[in-house]
Amino acid sequence: MKKSRKTTLEERIQITKDCIASGYDYGGIALKYDVGYQQVYTWVKKFTKLGNAGLEDRRGQRKLDQVPRTPEEDAQIEIARLKHENYMLRMERDLLIKLEELERRDAFRK
Repeated sequence: MKKSRKTTLEERIQITKDCIASGYDYGGIALKYDVGYQQVYTWVKKFTKLGNAGLEDRRGQRKLDQVPRTPEEDAQIEIARLKHENYMLRMERDLLIKLEELERRDAFRK
């Protein structure tokens, strides 16, 4: 598997245009520009669907059309978080009870 390398937006645009011009030779383009086959395929797919904007690096950024959460959604998320925390605390409690029981059993045997 090829190790990825950092590319600029201009490089990605050039790579995708070159790939389309070569008749979608993903493997050849990947070797030529020293990037992964799958990465070239993904870039071309995004480029044909969204144009240059599809090749921008948007990691860690919110979607522009994403609506803010409603108070009900915030409450549901908080309830789910608290349920998970409660579950984890019950597991920890049960584990400590079992550990204490095992330690008492070992102390009794000695």
